[in-house]
Amino acid sequence: MSWEDFTNAESIWVLVGLVLLILEMIAPGAYLMFIGGAALLTGILGFVFPLPLIAELAIFAVCAVGSVYVAKRWFDVYPILSSSPLLNSRIAQMIGQTVTVVEPIEHGQGRVKVGDSVWSASGPDAEVGTKMKITGAEGNRLEVAPVEALPKP
Repeated sequence: MSWEDFTNAESIWVLVGLVLLILEMIAPGAYLMFIGGAALLTGILGFVFPLPLIAELAIFAVCAVGSVYVAKRWFDVYPILSSSPLLNSRIAQMIGQTVTVVEPIEHGQGRVKVGDSVWSASGPDAEVGTKMKITGAEGNRLEVAPVEALPKP
C-alpha cells in the first residue's frame, strides 16, 4: 500500500467517519455519531461501487440528514433518562434544603448560608440564625420561607 491508496475520496470518507465517531466518544452529544456513520457508509459505498464525487456528496448529504432526522425523532419518543437530571442545575438541587439566615432578611432581602457558601435570599423578614427552607429561585436569588410556616406533606 502506498500513500496514494489513502488519498482517494473513499478513504477520506472513511477517515472522516472514524474521526467523527471518536469525537462522539470524547464529547458525547449523540449527533456526531450519525454524521460519522453517514460518512462511513459513503466511503464503503464508494469502495464497492465506483462513484463520482458529486454522487458521494449527494449520498453523504442524504444519509447525514436522514440519520439525524431519524435520531431526533427516536430521542423524542425514547429520551435518554439520567440518574441525575438536576446535575447541572445547582439551584434546582437546593430546593427543599434547610438553610440558616446569616444576614437578616429585611424588607424581603437578606442572605442565607447554604453548605459552605452564602447566597442572596428573598422572603419574609427573619433574624440571623433563623432556619428557613429554600422554596424556589429567581435568577441567583433564593426564595426562602420559614421552616414552621411550610405545610406538612
